[in-house]
Amino acid sequence: MKYEANNFINRELSWIDFNKRVLLTGMEKDYKVLDKIKFFSIFSNNLDEFFMVRVASLKAQVEAGIRKKSIDGHTPKEQLKKINKEVKKLTILQEKYFNNELNDELKNEGIFIKKYCELNQNQKNWCNSYFLSSIFPLLTPLVVDPAHPFPFISNLSLNLAALINDGEESKNQFVRIKIPTKNIGRFILIPNEIIETEDEREHFFITVEDLIGNNINALFNGMKCLNYSFFRVTRDADLELKELEADDLLLAVEQSLQKRRLGGDVVRLEVNENIPQNILKLLIESIAIPEEYIYFCKSLLGLDDLNYLLKINREDLKENLLIGDTHPLLKSLDSSKDKNFNSIFSILRKQSILLHHPYDLFKTSVEEFINKAADDPLVLAIKITLYRVSKDSPIIEALMRAAENGKEVMTLVELKARFDEDNNIQWAKQLEQAGIHVVYGILGFKTHTKIALVVRKEKGRLRNYFHIGTGNYNSNTSRYYTDIGFLSTDPDISSDLIELFNYLSGFSKQKAYQKLLVSPTSLRKKFIFLINREIENIEEGKKGEIIAKMNSLVDPEIIQLLYLASQKGVKIHLIIRGICCLYPQRKNLSENIKVTSIIGHFLEHSRIFWFYNNNNPEVFIGSADWMRRNLDRRIEAVTPIEDLKLKSQLYDLLQTYINDNYYSWIMNKDGIYEKKERDSNSNRSQIDLIKRLKK
Repeated sequence: MKYEANNFINRELSWIDFNKRVLLTGMEKDYKVLDKIKFFSIFSNNLDEFFMVRVASLKAQVEAGIRKKSIDGHTPKEQLKKINKEVKKLTILQEKYFNNELNDELKNEGIFIKKYCELNQNQKNWCNSYFLSSIFPLLTPLVVDPAHPFPFISNLSLNLAALINDGEESKNQFVRIKIPTKNIGRFILIPNEIIETEDEREHFFITVEDLIGNNINALFNGMKCLNYSFFRVTRDADLELKELEADDLLLAVEQSLQKRRLGGDVVRLEVNENIPQNILKLLIESIAIPEEYIYFCKSLLGLDDLNYLLKINREDLKENLLIGDTHPLLKSLDSSKDKNFNSIFSILRKQSILLHHPYDLFKTSVEEFINKAADDPLVLAIKITLYRVSKDSPIIEALMRAAENGKEVMTLVELKARFDEDNNIQWAKQLEQAGIHVVYGILGFKTHTKIALVVRKEKGRLRNYFHIGTGNYNSNTSRYYTDIGFLSTDPDISSDLIELFNYLSGFSKQKAYQKLLVSPTSLRKKFIFLINREIENIEEGKKGEIIAKMNSLVDPEIIQLLYLASQKGVKIHLIIRGICCLYPQRKNLSENIKVTSIIGHFLEHSRIFWFYNNNNPEVFIGSADWMRRNLDRRIEAVTPIEDLKLKSQLYDLLQTYINDNYYSWIMNKDGIYEKKERDSNSNRSQIDLIKRLKK
């Protein structure tokens, strides 16, 4: 299919625009200062990952001589030029706000990031003593000379570069020191008694690099430091994995991770704005990085480390929104006292339950479901897919306990979940040692679906209970990601899940499912059918309407079909947090399409798809976005929600987001997002959902 380039927004630039919204949210007056710090940290961390994966990929294409244009008509080289231009604008904006407004706000609340030169002598003495006792032994200066080549600079490490004069030989030498931020932390808290304040609300910090820089001569006895500066590199961290050639996928991923830790090519060099030219020249020559990938910083390097400040015990400086509660239908359960294993299962036999995290507690719903299954003597088997799991996972513990209790446990662990590979490898090994059957999915595909199946023997026959969600089985992220979960015993969906699990373990060639939408087999076809049906209804003089909430919209075939639907008269409202490659509100193209992005305290992660269907709505939830990778290159599961009450709940939820004028950004016809105008009667979706919870 041929696509008109002017009808598509560049994927990478759309992502940058999303990250810009994250940054601007951290600059809003209504947010408390530590919440602003959180958004600033997220913005910087997002950028790191963007350079490690997306920029690295484009840079590799340029170096390989690839000139294939993106769907919006840009070569890799052209995209890189635009990316660097836009990112530099944003980093300047971030630095300016941090150095001025945000730093002042921190000071006004009693949080000070002090410079060494601002300290009095007593405070300097304490810092110097701390340096000698706790930092000095960890430092390893590496000299660069004919006998010592330029050292390898690890990915995202903070480094000091210095020129040292050897008085005896009257020559200058280049030295690199890696700043031990992982062991020390980025910010060192100066005790209040040293600061001479009795106010426990006040916190005084000095950065570890500032302290090292001002004690640098202690490292070079008999020599003198002429000048120094700090730098940071970002490397290509995209995991290259030749699955089809791997006899042992676990071993193959482990070996690939070792290569990642060493790091690929440098894709970004961050330096202090006032870096001495001789040091900069040596860095450029040694790292071999083009000038356009050099970022001159006017503030601290690596502002993602600001998340350290979130540990400060100042709850008054954060919006404590999350007061989640147990779902009303599960409130009769008390996992600490109730030994009646019928509890959650008897509830699900009566009715299905729709969960909305974090408002409905993950602990008392999904974790309760798996925990009860692990201990219930009537449960014979548990099957589950794990994509991203928390470090101390109650679900993993429950699965291991289930195996100890003699149940058949099958777990699919996705080893290729980006930046969680190492964590998942360790979990996979522990699960196997516990006697659990661990599989790694289908060659060539990531398993991104969020499904769990419990098989229970009741009155001589087997009954299946299941959970299908939009988010990971991760106890930590469940507290600040919004996700939908579906608990049910629907026999058709249960049957589909059995087939899907058999497919994932390699014992089924199933391609057709009764109700479940599964990629890469049926998901794309079904969504195309559902959109086309709304078009057909319009052509028959009926109403057509689509509401879809997701993380990203990139797939060109879906976008083209949405354009056609809009031209036919279908009303379309897209609630898309991140990347959106579609232009809304364009005359003769997308006049009937509206695009909203919700950026708030919680990360909007749920995927909900609602189709009017001639006043008989079809509604779906699941793990897939409308991206090529989700529709064609991943194992995804999307389930219909057929219960009228639950469908109504999802529609009301979608309307809450559509009516939001506090957290929402509206995309206009030229692809630019603008904050929705607020009034005295602000509709704050996330706040309003919490208020409903309390009623």
